[in-house]
Amino acid sequence: MMETLDLVVSDTRQLTPLVRQITLRAADGQRLPAAQAGSHIKISVPGLDEPRSYSLVLAANESCTNEGLQAYRLGVRLEPEGGGGSRYMHGLQVGDGIKASLPRNDFPLQEHAGPAVLIAGGIGITPILSMAGALQGAGRPFRVDYCASSREHLAFLPELQAVAGETLAVHAADEPGGRLALAALMASLPRESHLYVCGPRRMLDEVLEHGKTLGWPACQLHFELFEAAAPQAGDQAFEIELKQSGLVLQVPADRTIADVLEEAGCDPMYDCKRGECGVCSVDVLEGIPDHRDYFLSDSEKAAGKVIQICISRAKSPRLVLDL
Repeated sequence: MMETLDLVVSDTRQLTPLVRQITLRAADGQRLPAAQAGSHIKISVPGLDEPRSYSLVLAANESCTNEGLQAYRLGVRLEPEGGGGSRYMHGLQVGDGIKASLPRNDFPLQEHAGPAVLIAGGIGITPILSMAGALQGAGRPFRVDYCASSREHLAFLPELQAVAGETLAVHAADEPGGRLALAALMASLPRESHLYVCGPRRMLDEVLEHGKTLGWPACQLHFELFEAAAPQAGDQAFEIELKQSGLVLQVPADRTIADVLEEAGCDPMYDCKRGECGVCSVDVLEGIPDHRDYFLSDSEKAAGKVIQICISRAKSPRLVLDL
């Protein structure tokens, strides 16, 4: 069970037409657990089975302290067609109480000699801003590329400008030449650079594609998605057999293996539900996985012996899993 914090909303403000900043403090007035750049918390949303994850927006001095924090800041983008988490968050008022997990970091800054290149798409700026502050505070070299559909959707821009200064490049897609030329950027970078990317799936896919073309080592590409598993055109139902118990289950086209296991009373391991963290890895004994994750290497995917059950599916009518 998720260990929870009792928090209360102490401030809200609208940063852009779609992004709202929400500040949370401990309900008992005590300091909150410390967090590092890239950390997130999970917030319980009434009416939803699973909590929703939101990155913490940390100032430079906040990401380098172990003494605890006075408050947590979030930036939440309203997704009108989403599952309801963002609508709930945008409806919160000062004084409202919520329950949240302890901070967890699946997207940490690494120690490396080369410069850090921070690339944010849309609301992906929340962990990237925290990283920029941490790097500035540590005196480490970095640059930031911030992309959005237009300038009015660039949340936290004044704060980012203050932290990044001349190392910041803004890319507004509705302006002439405004789109970020990722291939050209990556080709121009020193090879010892490390990329940190947070944004929509199409941005990450482009970074990984150019990384392969340019021969970037996978260990120098760090990323976090803000999109969970979603059905794709042509998805079909398939069957899974749990070898250890003999249980056979149907996985509909619009459900994940992890979803179906939970509904059947099983207790599958998972965390991100975006195919990034590897927590949900399960051995495949029979069948052909349809890999959709960002965790397994190309060779592991080709071997077809492991599957990320939070997001991947089956190319064969049936999978036998070591569960």
